[in-house]
Amino acid sequence: MKTISQIMIREWKRIFSIPNFYVILLVIPPIIFLFYGFIYQKQFAKELPMAVWDEDQSQVSRMLTDMMEHNEFIQFTQTVHSNAEIEKLMKEGKIFGAVHFPKNMESDVKKNHQSNITLYTNGAYLVPAKMIYKGAAEVIIKGGLAVVLQKAEKQGMSAEKANTLVQPIKLNTTTLYNPDFNYQMYLTPGLITVGLQMALVVASVLILNLEFKRNTIDELLKISTSSSQIVVGKMLAHLCISWILFVLVAYVVFPVYELGKPKTDFNFFLIYTLMSLACIGIGMMLSAISNNLLFVTDVALFFTSPAFVFSGFTFPRWAMPWYDRFYADIMPYTHFLDGFIKLYFMELPLSYATPEIFKLLVFIGLTFPLSIVFFQKKINQYLKENRV
Repeated sequence: MKTISQIMIREWKRIFSIPNFYVILLVIPPIIFLFYGFIYQKQFAKELPMAVWDEDQSQVSRMLTDMMEHNEFIQFTQTVHSNAEIEKLMKEGKIFGAVHFPKNMESDVKKNHQSNITLYTNGAYLVPAKMIYKGAAEVIIKGGLAVVLQKAEKQGMSAEKANTLVQPIKLNTTTLYNPDFNYQMYLTPGLITVGLQMALVVASVLILNLEFKRNTIDELLKISTSSSQIVVGKMLAHLCISWILFVLVAYVVFPVYELGKPKTDFNFFLIYTLMSLACIGIGMMLSAISNNLLFVTDVALFFTSPAFVFSGFTFPRWAMPWYDRFYADIMPYTHFLDGFIKLYFMELPLSYATPEIFKLLVFIGLTFPLSIVFFQKKINQYLKENRV
């Protein structure tokens, strides 16, 4: 235990003195964490600029326009008179969508004829397009029902009976866990944790081979020639640094952006620790296999960079091809994220994350023994060459 403690203390000194470590682990992460939170500080995509093309100029079209204007997602900023104007404004980035009320819309409705309202959205901006569609669809449906209801009441039908006739089945929706569709609540924690994964893996690929690169291996071997003691000591040192980052995220960054959930702190800490160990294990394994710093760093970046895309955070994994799902499964972040969503977003008991915890333990159980085996071979070879 004394030997492992010596290795830990030595590694801490290296982390705080070697730029490769302290820049990756202690300088860049806080900047990125605060930057991610700042991006989504507005939290909601509201008052998206739209154009209105009203050929009907009727009471109904004005009513629908007014109802849309009161929707939180929509703000009419332009009045147009053709498709060409809509396309021009979209190309210039002045609007995200438009609505067209055709001629004779009101008279068609009064004659029980169907009238088609056209909603234009810019699919190149997927999220604003969906928000506009959601807001406009709700208004048009409600407005259409209101027109029919008003007509029925004018014909002598009671309001209650007319309402039942117009809308015999009513849909009530309940959105759980992020009911306001808060972008900061949704994206910031995911981006921060994927940033943590990248920092831990990239720093970890340098842990062992940097000893040879900086010619400090002899100093290390004077403390111990056992790769198991070296790996454990260095792992514990970097795990402690990862805990500092956890404190920064959970007790500084999250509270600053009102993302903190104190009830989830222990569960979050546990699954975060397992992800940290898995990331450190992968990095140390690569570091033990190769002394080529450029190669292992490239491998680490190639391995971690697409983690957010493949994790299923923005697109469901079940809809991906099998090879993409396989790629996602060999990244610890994927399993951390599944557990994180359950334990942090949904605030479920720890037992719900048992499958994810098991998968992270598999990463840990494979990578550290392999790191020990490969690094012991390096040590033995180095000692043999130096004796000769």
